[in-house]
Amino acid sequence: MDRINPRHRVYNGMPARELGAVGWHKPWSGGNGGNCLEAMKLADGRIAVRQSTDPDGPALIYTTAEMTAFIEGAKAGEADFLLS
Repeated sequence: MDRINPRHRVYNGMPARELGAVGWHKPWSGGNGGNCLEAMKLADGRIAVRQSTDPDGPALIYTTAEMTAFIEGAKAGEADFLLS
């Protein structure tokens, strides 16, 4: 069963609370005091991402292809410039 109310349109930047409280996961967390991203796989295969310290804030919605490209690029070092 879909966790999202079917009357609500899922869109980029929507309030994360509208996606519900169940199903969010912290795929990685380091020694940053719990400040990290949380992700949820949606019923249609897209992925929602929110900031763990602002669970009612905006959710960014990505396709599987977009998330795959990001993760593979990060693994290959293409996002290292963000850390320097």
